[in-house]
Amino acid sequence: MDDKEESSLSNPFQSFDPEGKGEDEHHQSEQTKQRGIKGVPLRVIAPNLVTLMALCAGLSGVRMAIEGRFELALYAILAAALLDGLDGRIARLLKGSSRFGAELDSLTDFVNFGVAPALILHVWLLHEIPSFGWIASLLFAMSMVLRLARFNVALDDKNKPAWKKDFFVGVPAPAGAMLVLLPLYLEQVGVPKYIEMAPAVLAYTLFVAMLVVSSLPTYSGKTIGVRVPRDRVLPLFVGVIACVALFFSYPWVTLSLITLGYLTSIPFARRAWHKANRAMKDPQEDFGSVDFGEDFDDNDNQPRS
Repeated sequence: MDDKEESSLSNPFQSFDPEGKGEDEHHQSEQTKQRGIKGVPLRVIAPNLVTLMALCAGLSGVRMAIEGRFELALYAILAAALLDGLDGRIARLLKGSSRFGAELDSLTDFVNFGVAPALILHVWLLHEIPSFGWIASLLFAMSMVLRLARFNVALDDKNKPAWKKDFFVGVPAPAGAMLVLLPLYLEQVGVPKYIEMAPAVLAYTLFVAMLVVSSLPTYSGKTIGVRVPRDRVLPLFVGVIACVALFFSYPWVTLSLITLGYLTSIPFARRAWHKANRAMKDPQEDFGSVDFGEDFDDNDNQPRS
């Protein structure tokens, strides 16, 4: 019996490998660990714990919806979105980014922002339209997974101009989930829910699904506030405090206004993208093109032999 088989028998759990090394590399790292290097640093584990907390929040939102507690379901999705925004920043702050964390985050985003909102909408009203309501929920979830797959492929583009960091291709996953739940925000504000509204909610769900998989440029916000002019620091404090106070005082009105404001910003983002593209004299490329790898020929779309 070799060392690998003996190790697998003595420990039934596979050693955590955040970078996804091969079996031989993993065996070498185990030997290195035995010579004095201890385990995985907590800074690598911490961001993954935050991601798993986000997953728990998203799945809990589905449970709340099934039990008819839609306000709590919305709060759960909001918590998932907040945690999703924190895990990547924590990983970069602690220098704990890993391949495992990136894959876990992508899978969690699909559940939290694709599956959970689709199920919540179906339980809330779309079930009133037999079959077609469920099809709309399916299409939204499928659009979300396609959007995430496209985003993961785009990460491999090392030649992406710096100015394109200001834009996303289509509506990002957390924003798509927040947008599609607008009908529930309006109900919490006081707009009555009628069965006759189901077709309109179905059409709106399909509209958001199309925005998610579209190639429309949307503002990313990644470079906003990198450096704030000195004369705007105090107004910024006041503005942020006012927004937080409005959210805690009137959460659903605030979210409704933010959602409508985001939808309104999409045409302006498209205009800004084309303006920046012309200024940089880039060729008129397809903004939302997807590279499916080297196994496909662009001329005939057939696998190469």
